This record gives sequence, C-alpha cells and structure tokens, in this order.
Amino acid sequence: MVDPSTAKRLVQVIIDNLPAPVGERRPVHTLGIGVAGEFLASDVARNYCIAEHFQGRPIKASVRFSNGLGGPDRHDGWSDVRGMATRFHLSDGTGSDLIATTLGEFFVRNVDDFFNFAAIAKLEPYTRRTWWQKLSDILQLKVPPRDPYPNEDRNVNAGALGYADAHRFAQLGVFQAAVIGAPESYARAAYFAVHTFMVTAPDGVRRPVRFSWQPVAGVYNTDVGSVPRDNYLREELKDRLRRWPARFLLMMTIGESGDAFDDPTKPWPGTRTRVVMGTLTLLKVAEDQEKAGERISFNPNRLAPGIEPSGDPILEARLGAYEASREMRGGCPFKWRPDDAK
Repeated sequence: MVDPSTAKRLVQVIIDNLPAPVGERRPVHTLGIGVAGEFLASDVARNYCIAEHFQGRPIKASVRFSNGLGGPDRHDGWSDVRGMATRFHLSDGTGSDLIATTLGEFFVRNVDDFFNFAAIAKLEPYTRRTWWQKLSDILQLKVPPRDPYPNEDRNVNAGALGYADAHRFAQLGVFQAAVIGAPESYARAAYFAVHTFMVTAPDGVRRPVRFSWQPVAGVYNTDVGSVPRDNYLREELKDRLRRWPARFLLMMTIGESGDAFDDPTKPWPGTRTRVVMGTLTLLKVAEDQEKAGERISFNPNRLAPGIEPSGDPILEARLGAYEASREMRGGCPFKWRPDDAK
C-alpha cells in the first residue's frame, strides 16, 4: 500500500480540480444512487473460485451507481464515465467489493503517471472549436474535442487529450472517455473493473482474471446529437425497478501468459476465455440512501478469501486513496481480515 501521505495527495489533487466544493462527500463519483440487490452464482462459478459468493447461495448485495464527474451539479446527459460499486454481503458480516466503471481501460499505469496526468488535465476554459480546427485534428489522427454543452464553460478535455497525445499508454482510456456518451439508464450500461485479480479454485489453481458487468437488457446510449438532459438517471432507475427487476451478468475473463497483469491501461485479447460467474438482480432503490450508498466505503481491495489483488500498482494505490477519502467524509471504515497483514 502507498504511504498515507501519498494517499492523501492522490485525493487532494482531485479535490483541488473540482468545479465546486463537495463537503463531506466523494470527490469523484459524487452523485449516486444506492440499490438493493441479490447475487446468485452460476453453476460453474464454484469450479473457478472458492470465494463465498461464488458457491451458489443467494447473496445480498448493495450497489451504488454514479456519475463520474466530481462536484454537486447533476449532468446526467453529459458524456461521462459512470460507476457501479457493488458490495457482496458475506455470511460472517464482512463484505467483498467490486468497483467498476464504463471505461474499459484505465488511463495511467502507476501513481507517478497519475500525478503527471493531474498536473496537465486541469479545468480550463472550454469553447467550441471551428470546423477547420476539427479537420486539423482528424488529419493529425487526434480525437476532436466535442462541442461544449449548454452552460459548460470549463472542463478537463483539452488537458486530458493533450496528455494522451504525448503518452501512448494513456490513449485508449482517454479517448474512450472522450467519446463515451451517456446511458439511457444505469441498468443499460456495461461496467468494467479494469484491474487484474487472482482467483483461487478448489484444486488450488490460481488464475489471473478481470471482471465486468454486462446488462441483460443490453447497452443503450442517448442520442449524442441531442441537447443533453440534466437529471433523469435516478428517476429512470426508480421507475424501472418499480415495474420489474433489472439484471446484470458478472463476466470473468481469464488471462493467459503474455497478458498485462499489472497494467490496467492494456486490454487483453478478445480471444480470452470468458466465464459467466453469476447474475446480479437489482430489486429496489434503497429507501435510506445515506445508509445504502453514501455511507458505504467501497474499496477494490476489500476481497473475500479466494480473491486477491494482483501486482497492479494503481490497484494497490487505490486502497490507501479510498481510505483517505473515506476518512475525509466519515464513511464506514475498511475492515482488515487477520491474514491481510501477512
């Protein structure tokens, strides 16, 4: 784990670049909605991982969907990375977390990269580019920045794209974020955990894997050419779950020799084996949003026995950074298992 001072710096550089203070709330993925659900493992899941929630017994789950933007303003229709944080509630009272976003790959490899990115990708005045500037971008094989939304006068797009132009490893993640769009529903987006984890099978075999959530209803985005709506995702999800449950499949991709196990900026080949590990059923929007989402301190390193973090330095750094953020906003503390210190 990174030292506490570095973890606090990671959080502080995010806070320093917010458009407005968020008080005792998350500095990124500030606005979200908590949902109660249930996870049921597939028949084959237990053959790949000994973790409790893969053994076939229904497991209660708490899910928080969110917009990626930090700050108090709700812009549901803006092109933005969305989040899906899931807590599997285990029988001994502990939890196992899986944090995913609509970004398929990350944009930095390690802590130093993140600080360098943050120094460049700052909020800056944002204006409409002329047609000839856009043509110049295309001829240079660059992604032209989108036109500003109504009342949008600042964002980080220019700095982020400039960083990606100068750093090849960042290009896939940054360019994905630049054109990601907005979902019609939180329940109609695909979410990716991006990091590699190690799972242990009953026979002791350890495998490198990456997890993702795939919506059973299919992926569906809004019309990019229309004026974006500011506030619809929360009410859409409430209305959807009042009528029927929504479901996601938990997919596990198994890595092979030569794949990047410690670099979330690198995708794995599409030919890798994928296993359906189970189905998450979203049942209802939680009545107590503070308890069901805002106070939960999700952490990608909170893992059930049978799942371990890989050597990914960004995954390691997130443990300390999430804890620093949790302390700042008074969230529930991270609980270590006795063997975590080994």
